[in-house]
Amino acid sequence: MSLYDDVVLVLKGYEDQAELRQAYLDHLAEHPEGLWKACHAGHITASALVIDPEGGRVLLTLHRKLRMWLQMGGHCEPGDASLADAALREATEESGVPGLSLLPGGPVRLDRHPIPPPCHCHFDVQYAVVAPPDAAHAISDESLDVRWFGYDEVAGVADESVVQLLAATRARLGV
Repeated sequence: MSLYDDVVLVLKGYEDQAELRQAYLDHLAEHPEGLWKACHAGHITASALVIDPEGGRVLLTLHRKLRMWLQMGGHCEPGDASLADAALREATEESGVPGLSLLPGGPVRLDRHPIPPPCHCHFDVQYAVVAPPDAAHAISDESLDVRWFGYDEVAGVADESVVQLLAATRARLGV
C-alpha cells in the first residue's frame, strides 16, 4: 500500500470530524501531490502529542520558525509507509526520545491551519504517542526549546489546536 492509499484509508475511517475529513479528501482529489511539502496549495502533515500519562504531562516543542509551543510533527517523506509512521518518526526526531509508542486507535484528531508562504495550509493528521518512563528529551534543529508541561499548564502556553489535541488524547486515555 502506498502512503497516498494509507492517507485516504485513514481519512475515510475517521468519523469524528466529517466536514474537515471531507476537506482533506477533496484537497487530495484536486492535488494528488498534496502529500508533499512541494504542494503550495497545502499538504498533509503528521504530528504527535508526546504524553506521559503517569506523570500527567505532555512534551511540547518551541517551534523555531513559528515561535509557538506545539506538538511534534511535520511533513511526510517518501520513506514513510504510513501516516502513523510519519507521525512517530517526526515525534522521535523532534523530541529526541527513543522508544515512543503510538497511542492505539489511530489519529486522535484532524486540524487544518494556515502557515506562512510559500505554502498556504497544513492538513494535519494528529496522533498521540506515549513516552517511556523517565524519558529524556533533546532539542532538535527545528526547535528553540523542548519542555514537559502538566496537562493543566498547556492552555497557558499553547494555542487552541494543541489544547484540543490534548483534550481528545485525554478522552481517549479516559483521564
